[in-house]
Amino acid sequence: MLQILRTWFNRYFSDPQVLNLGFLLCAGFILIFTLGDMLTPVMISIVIAYLLDGMVYWLECLKLPRMVAIIVIFSLFIASLMVLLIWLLPLLSKQIAELLHELPDMLTRSQMELMQLPQRYPGFISEDQIREIIGVLSSQLTRLGQQILSLSLASVKGLILLLVYLILVPLLVFFFLKDKNMLIDWCKGFLPKHIDMTTEVWQEANEQIANYVRGKIWEIMIVWGVTYIIFMGMEVNFTLLLSLFVGLSVLVPYIGATVMFIPVGLIAFFQWGLTADMAYTLVAYAIIQALDGNLLVPLLLSGVVNLHPVAIIVAVLVFGGLWGLWGLFFAIPLATLLHAVMKAWLKNSKKTAGELR
Repeated sequence: MLQILRTWFNRYFSDPQVLNLGFLLCAGFILIFTLGDMLTPVMISIVIAYLLDGMVYWLECLKLPRMVAIIVIFSLFIASLMVLLIWLLPLLSKQIAELLHELPDMLTRSQMELMQLPQRYPGFISEDQIREIIGVLSSQLTRLGQQILSLSLASVKGLILLLVYLILVPLLVFFFLKDKNMLIDWCKGFLPKHIDMTTEVWQEANEQIANYVRGKIWEIMIVWGVTYIIFMGMEVNFTLLLSLFVGLSVLVPYIGATVMFIPVGLIAFFQWGLTADMAYTLVAYAIIQALDGNLLVPLLLSGVVNLHPVAIIVAVLVFGGLWGLWGLFFAIPLATLLHAVMKAWLKNSKKTAGELR
């Protein structure tokens, strides 16, 4: 038995490159778990700089000096941030306020609609079941109202934190772009020797993740814009708010599109009741998701992430459970990184097994 374990260990863990890669991955996860909250602005800045660096590289390919390319891309980033703060956020906050204001009337109308169901379908549902459903919904909405109240009481702290982020994040993004090579060389000074395997993993994961992120950004913008135009034409209430969340839902494959059926259906139900207009809204949303999954995703992300749908869903569940919202957003890149690690590890183990023979 000991001989079997020794052989297995020598095959998979005897190479120092495997140990170094495992050590770096564990150190990274421990750093995120222990200091993630304190380093949030740094991590956000690294992600934004990583995305912008691709555009900087594209301008460099057009023979622009790197510093000029950084200034151009950073200026566009600041302009986009200003548009977000001055135009988009006020509109979203206005629609959220309107939704909260109309929520009592929506609940009253929904209760009236629900109480008519036993008369329409007496063999399937009773008044007692309807009252039980209404009681559960009321308790859940009361809890939601308490959470919103707690958020409003903490709004001053949140506003101060937002102002700090608005100053720190752009500043960090600029320095990460400007001093990218110097910072990478500085980090390499702390790395151990024998990191060829780590470099191989990083190169493969970096290419896959970069293409995935760029494709996802385009997918979000297209789905958001198409949903906004269609819902606006159908005169759906809270169009901007709904279309934004529909666009963001593509970040969570399979699960996001399914979950968004609930708010879309509820808004349509509160607006029109159980009518043809509600059905048209749900059909339109289903068509948008079908076109996204069968046309847009293959066009933008064809061959980018070679992961089975089951692996993607497991990654979303695991990383979402570990890191909440951030885990959902980065589930696919993290799964891609682990896939690259496993691929390099198995390749190295086969090489080691051949040498042992």
